Amino acid sequence: MKYRTLLLSWLKLIVPCVFSCWVVMAIAQVQEVKVGFAAPLTGPQAHYGKDMQNGIILAFEEINATRPHIGGKEIKLVLLAEDDQGDPRIGTMVAQKLVDQGIRGMLGHFNSGTSIPASRIYNQAGVPQIAMATAPEYTMQGYKTTFRMMTSDTQQGSVLGAYVVKKLGYKNIAIVDDRTAYGQGLANEFEKAVRGAGGHILRHEFTNDKAVDFRAVLTNLKRLNPEIIFYGGAEMQAAPMVKQMRELGMKATLVSGEMSKTEQFIKLGGAAAEGAIVSLAGLPLEKMPEGPAYKIKYEKRFDKAVEVYSPYAYDGAKALFAAMKKADSTDPTKYLNALAAIHMSGITSTQLAYDTHGNLKDGGITIYKVKKGLWSVLESVVGK
Repeated sequence: MKYRTLLLSWLKLIVPCVFSCWVVMAIAQVQEVKVGFAAPLTGPQAHYGKDMQNGIILAFEEINATRPHIGGKEIKLVLLAEDDQGDPRIGTMVAQKLVDQGIRGMLGHFNSGTSIPASRIYNQAGVPQIAMATAPEYTMQGYKTTFRMMTSDTQQGSVLGAYVVKKLGYKNIAIVDDRTAYGQGLANEFEKAVRGAGGHILRHEFTNDKAVDFRAVLTNLKRLNPEIIFYGGAEMQAAPMVKQMRELGMKATLVSGEMSKTEQFIKLGGAAAEGAIVSLAGLPLEKMPEGPAYKIKYEKRFDKAVEVYSPYAYDGAKALFAAMKKADSTDPTKYLNALAAIHMSGITSTQLAYDTHGNLKDGGITIYKVKKGLWSVLESVVGK
């Protein structure tokens, strides 16, 4: 009886220890793979960054739920998120911090102005970067590590510029851009396309991405009687600009890029937003290959509507993982070539692939117009 009691006591002590050791060993066998993310998560552009982040989170949760194995080990993707505030200086600091933390890939940045200087740091570290940046310069630096989530401004600006002249019949056009890498890049490509299509650029003016009063610039443009004012920049400037155009009695149509294609633009612009035209990469969400299904799971997970960028971020995250899986390695030097050669079906496209520079090969653009307070599709156009 004495020996039985001692045995039971010993088992009570040893079994929990053995179980605990087994759990620790099981956890230790799961290799965490750090992936960086950076975008404006505070300030006026925070909703863009959060939408982008949500797409990545959704993709990572789906991937991790499958308990993926790479290189013979179970892995777990871990997202290291940083707020770059849309500031190039902070962006480079964030990039160095993430590289120092040992990231194996980078999803971001959001803005072209932060993505371009940060790309030098990722390139030096050999870390593949898939950014939302649309400025042409981002993928034209000669780096093998730069890839896009969205169509470039070269594609978008050229389609939109030709469209307003050839399809909508506008000839006399004025341009204003915010001097950011995104706004200036898009405006320059738009201008080239307008001239190529036979349109006339009356004047190209400049502002900045913090401005809210455009009356001086608009008053000068009013004398030229433009049919269109193209604005290269974001909603927080596009909305007050269109309101001030109407206050000054200008009848010109405001045209802009995807950063103005938001519900916030319509809300801030009010009645003045009616008739505004914008372009956006790809198809409308409801017409994307997996758009309707994505909309349902996104809204279920985050209890909010999809904005603009999350489907592209989701596809970028899935492409990064697909390259790791294809190479059977999370080592950037080993999966980089697999990423460059990726050809997959995603939410936004059935043929997601990159050209030799890291631009998306599928360059479709959709043109939208505000009608009765809602964004309505004018046409989807195949880009080059």
